[in-house]
Amino acid sequence: MHQSKILIIEDDRDIREGVRILLESENYEVEEACGGREGLKLLTEDTDLVILDVMMPGMSGIRTCEEIRKVSYVPVLFLTAKTQESDKLIGLMAGGDDYLPKPFSYAELLGRVKALLRRYQIYQGKGDPSPAEQERMICLGGVRISEEYNEVYVRQKKVELSEIEYHILLLMMQHPGRIFSTEKLYESVWNEPYFYSSNGTVMVHIRKLRMKIEENPQEPKYIRTVWGKGYRFDAHE
Repeated sequence: MHQSKILIIEDDRDIREGVRILLESENYEVEEACGGREGLKLLTEDTDLVILDVMMPGMSGIRTCEEIRKVSYVPVLFLTAKTQESDKLIGLMAGGDDYLPKPFSYAELLGRVKALLRRYQIYQGKGDPSPAEQERMICLGGVRISEEYNEVYVRQKKVELSEIEYHILLLMMQHPGRIFSTEKLYESVWNEPYFYSSNGTVMVHIRKLRMKIEENPQEPKYIRTVWGKGYRFDAHE
């Protein structure tokens, strides 16, 4: 059975050790770094999750996340004392997948970790799928997406998506023309209860997804906004 590998990048020694002990008690393999540069050196293709502090001396968590995204789509869970919605959006725009404000309970942290790892394992297609499963694709307009793995082609060109972006696109392409409210998208993709503050999270990921699949993100042809209602996928060029 695959043992998930988690990298903790946190300058507070007490928090870092507490999180490590918790995760090791759940059978996760854990590596620690006290700063961004050290964490980047420990990041490998086997890393399944990064738990990253935002406020660190030297290289900030935001900058560290930006560097991670240059080489990996591993999920990133931000830990931060900042709770303003604008700070959360900055972290998501930098490539973060989730955001947990300090102080946090270990139960809440563990719940976020398990959810991110579960989605990432699906994203990676870990296991031994059959050839038939590998060929399951949805083709609409100029977009082709695998129903099993993060393989997306737009106008015959492969596009690299994060696992959250992939699941948003997959859900919408499975139901073309259907209008998804922000609440429905959040609860379906993040698998968590929706709160009003979740609007910004969905908006940021929709914006990033459009940047990758639309020829002109300012005038999207695939992921359209239905004002006052939500978003829908149109299979038109």
